[in-house]
Amino acid sequence: MRLPCSAPLLCMGCHLIAVAAIEPVSTGLALGIAAAVTGFLARYQNVLYYFQECCRPEWISYNKTGLQEDLEEKLFGQHVASRVILKAVTGFMNSENPKKPLVLSLHGWTGTGKNFVSQLIAENIYQKGMASGFVHLFTATAHFPHEVHLETYKAQLQQWIKGNVTNCPRSMFIFDEMDKMHPGLIDGIKPYLDFYERLDGVSYRQAIFIFLSNAGGEKIVQVALDFWTSGREREEIELKDLEMALSLSVFNNKNSGLWHSNLIDKNLVDFFVPFLPLEFKHVVQCGMAEMADKGLTPDAAVVDHMARDMNYFPKDERVFSIKGCKVISSRLDFYID
Repeated sequence: MRLPCSAPLLCMGCHLIAVAAIEPVSTGLALGIAAAVTGFLARYQNVLYYFQECCRPEWISYNKTGLQEDLEEKLFGQHVASRVILKAVTGFMNSENPKKPLVLSLHGWTGTGKNFVSQLIAENIYQKGMASGFVHLFTATAHFPHEVHLETYKAQLQQWIKGNVTNCPRSMFIFDEMDKMHPGLIDGIKPYLDFYERLDGVSYRQAIFIFLSNAGGEKIVQVALDFWTSGREREEIELKDLEMALSLSVFNNKNSGLWHSNLIDKNLVDFFVPFLPLEFKHVVQCGMAEMADKGLTPDAAVVDHMARDMNYFPKDERVFSIKGCKVISSRLDFYID
């Protein structure tokens, strides 16, 4: 947990003023020294804010234009997710008094962009992005591996969230591998996601919670396949075509950390965001972007060759990529001379 930025300065200020107070000087001189010290500390603290991450606007400030451009230029094939996330995050961040924390549940097969979107959101709120001390990532297999310790995990998670939100109300918590999380664990944080103004003196209303899961991916894929087989354009798919079925699928999936969860039952998840399976053209786009990120000149022939060697389904039509963009970074190296 990060200490408040002013803590060291307050201690320094108390020490200097205390030293001045015991010196045999006049009251006027003592007051002058105290004023000088206070002014120095104020200036020093303002400078420090620019070097040490703090829970202040210098370090936490929402960039709507940046998020919009990132979603349009870096996230491929996810028109539904892009639209929902931009509106949800913008509405929440622009609200001076939100009624509850923002809770997003992102669903889809591996390689479709769920983790990437979490990164984009963080980068457009926190100056240090995912490296910020106010962004907290949990993975089910690493942080909550043993079901026998379920109650201990609940208590630790509650204390962690309470402590970090107390330190900075604008904290972000990302839970990856929700499909591998023990059912019931996530319900331990339900009170922090609810419509309470304060709990034990702490307000959680400015915090953001993001759940990432492969659960419900089959339902999303089926809808995409239905649109494709009926000759309809992928871009015709809307949130309403998926969200209700997706939430029910996740709620009734015993392999989901949200199985029979109170978070769903009590309507505390603001949006169930579907990530569609990627097509060949999206894999190519990912490949071209990856080459640019590697500092290479994007080569359409190389990327096309790589994309054609990947696996797709249905087997005969080869419409949707099985692994999406997940393995592109490592596979590209094999095709680059």
